[in-house]
Amino acid sequence: MPETTDAPVPETDAKAAEAKPTEAPAPAVVPVKEMKSIVLTGFGGVKMMKVQQKPEPSAGDGEVLIRVKACGMSFTDLMVRQGVIDHPPKTPVIMGFECAGIVEAVGANVTDFNVGDKVIAFSDYKAWSELVAVSANYVYKVGDNLSFHDGAALLMNFVVAYIILFDLAGVREGQSILAHSLGGGVGQAIIQLANTIPNVTIFGTASSHKHEAIKSKGNVAHLFDHNADYTQAIRKESSDGVDIVLDCLCGDDTNKGIALLRPMGKYILYGSSNIVSGETRSIFSFAKSHLLTHLQLPDKMVWWQVDKVNPLKLFDDNKMIGGFQLRRLLFRQGHYEYVRKVVTRVLDLFNQGKIKPIIDSVWAFEDVGEAMQKLCDRKNIGKIILDPTAEPTPKSPEKKTAEATVSAEGAAGEEKKDALANGE
Repeated sequence: MPETTDAPVPETDAKAAEAKPTEAPAPAVVPVKEMKSIVLTGFGGVKMMKVQQKPEPSAGDGEVLIRVKACGMSFTDLMVRQGVIDHPPKTPVIMGFECAGIVEAVGANVTDFNVGDKVIAFSDYKAWSELVAVSANYVYKVGDNLSFHDGAALLMNFVVAYIILFDLAGVREGQSILAHSLGGGVGQAIIQLANTIPNVTIFGTASSHKHEAIKSKGNVAHLFDHNADYTQAIRKESSDGVDIVLDCLCGDDTNKGIALLRPMGKYILYGSSNIVSGETRSIFSFAKSHLLTHLQLPDKMVWWQVDKVNPLKLFDDNKMIGGFQLRRLLFRQGHYEYVRKVVTRVLDLFNQGKIKPIIDSVWAFEDVGEAMQKLCDRKNIGKIILDPTAEPTPKSPEKKTAEATVSAEGAAGEEKKDALANGE
């Protein structure tokens, strides 16, 4: 065989090979940082709330990023869970409207806050998480004398109570007040704020088992069980009624409240917790929601038990009625500067030792279902707090078995509903 020799590589080809760029290594995938959050996965019972990992938010333009240390729970959260709130959110959604914590970062154009500031804040959802990004318009600095738990218990309760009592009802020395649900967070705030005015007589309703505890925390002249005929009981003590009615219930209590007003009296509606019934919304609540949503009835028609209001009768009787919803005032109507002034006044009262938040209990995120059930059952006296750093309550074997049974029954129920929907 003839000898073969390798042909020499032309110099130009060799240089081209040397000059050929090597492929750059693929950029390393940066893992997404996650945080613990309480997520509403759908409307219904407590099982619809799940503790899940969600991507950490960042502070956008005009926003403050807060490392959450405590969150407040209110009846608004319960109504969101049951889907009976006005303009319910699309699920899944991180729940919660109020929190206390430390500023972790500030976005562009934020000048009033610095990293490390201790703050309390309102949030249009998303507060029940380890981190929340909130517009600086809804964030308020606080001192070291206000703990995180007290801050979360103070914010919404005392702001609502201050506005309805002082700015809307205009309570004055020597007047009388009827307020419902005095065992709740706002009810406790109403008592404390009213007690700062001399000679204000407080009539209130609450479950009988709460009466002793409520009277031990503030000056309440007359306390009645809501299920009793409290209107007659009030008439026995004050034949011409009361000057101010602060109603968080709505329904037939609205009619009773307006009827109890003296001439020049004021009725303020600031809630509608009568719409909440049991673990999930009642058939009446569902019907109300369905009528408002699908038949496009007026948004003002929130409860058919309320009598029609005749302006001429109010004129003749010298009575005034009004309503207040903090979330809408703050997030939809843009009155955040007014709310900031109220927060300043509330914090001044706290710093003077005239008010102090009442906390019923503190719960871990993982125990949110039990916490909300306590609120739903009206067993709390004061504010219920969620703490993202708290350890969950150990569950007994019996409780785990019961929860598994409930989950299995729920799954079977869903399968049954699906079968019926498919004509099976």
